[in-house]
Amino acid sequence: MEKVIIQEFSPKYQEDVINLILNIQRNEFDIPISKEDQPDLSDIPNFYQSGCGNFWVALYNNQVVGTIALIDIGNCQVALRKMFVKADYRGRSYNTAELLLFACMSWAREHDIHEIYLGTTEKFLAAHRFYEKNRFAQISRELLPSTFPIMKVDTRFYKISFGS
Repeated sequence: MEKVIIQEFSPKYQEDVINLILNIQRNEFDIPISKEDQPDLSDIPNFYQSGCGNFWVALYNNQVVGTIALIDIGNCQVALRKMFVKADYRGRSYNTAELLLFACMSWAREHDIHEIYLGTTEKFLAAHRFYEKNRFAQISRELLPSTFPIMKVDTRFYKISFGS
């Protein structure tokens, strides 16, 4: 069996990333969102791959099956964004989500990041369990850094800290 490979985003994956994310948002979670609602997806290098931020893709047979990103929000902190895994590649068989999370957490440690924050919706119950299993603690909105970019759909927030 082939393995899922994690690598940093490059522009050759642009359309595949957009299609994967939109498909999951619209078809799995019934979120009425478009490419135009997410201008970051059309400018991944400038939006995500600057400062201590980055964007990764999970590849299986050179097909994009997952994504994850970190946005540098200053003060040795980052926001986790765009964590999406194609349905067929979720779970223990492929371990795609954990491989993606491991890649971004390793990056964070290597770049002296002290905290990763994320926002999600109440709908994503499996995501809540995943983050909690991976040592993220739920926090109130009031405990987010002022630089954290809150999305309209974000209603639940998490944080993980690394030793400084």
